[in-house]
Amino acid sequence: MFFRRKRPLSDLFTEKFVDIHSHLLPGLDDGAKTLEHSIELIHELKKIGINKFITTPHIMSEVYPNTPKLINQKLQTVQQAMLDKQLGDVQLKAAAEYMLDEQFTARIQKKELLTIDSAMVLVELSYLNPPINLNELLFELQLAGYTPLLAHPERYIFWHKQTAVFENLKNAGCKFQLNILSLTKHYGDSVFKTASYLLKNNMIDFVGTDVHHKHHIQLLHQKVDKKLFDLMLPVVERNSSLLS
Repeated sequence: MFFRRKRPLSDLFTEKFVDIHSHLLPGLDDGAKTLEHSIELIHELKKIGINKFITTPHIMSEVYPNTPKLINQKLQTVQQAMLDKQLGDVQLKAAAEYMLDEQFTARIQKKELLTIDSAMVLVELSYLNPPINLNELLFELQLAGYTPLLAHPERYIFWHKQTAVFENLKNAGCKFQLNILSLTKHYGDSVFKTASYLLKNNMIDFVGTDVHHKHHIQLLHQKVDKKLFDLMLPVVERNSSLLS
């Protein structure tokens, strides 16, 4: 009987890997709830080989009305706790995951966006439908000197049968960040198929864990087809360049 070769997702995490999408700061969104929870998540991620993070709390109108000031305050609190808990060898910085909502244009105009690198901004869409003015928002962002990085494009079900949309977004200068758990069946078959399509067609620029809680970390031990694993290797390598 023929068995397809598989590899654990956790084998992707080299010493240089940078996780650019997670929710590790306490009390800001649907991720870590307390400082103790933050430290626990960081410790568990370190155990599977991730030592570098650019964590990305949500910024979303009335739901998660976080500000750069608040995010940086929480970051400093966690960084100090990491030193106290002998996690000083872990690098933790913060950006944000911005919802493309009615307040996003104002945020662009203020030029106070928290970026992944010097200019790349992680953005997300509603899971119900994309904003009518999506292209205009992405253009405004680029006009202000930023590069849009779309979080988990594979999870937007309304595009699963409209794959030309992905090509259009790429042609418009939008980069894509894949959720690594999309390569399992964690988010469902349709998300898995779309993630595989994007990866096989060389559309994925970066990857993130999008960790919110310990269960997500446990799922990172799941195995995936070696072909998908191998396609992830250059993506992981690009991640490694985002934190010096």
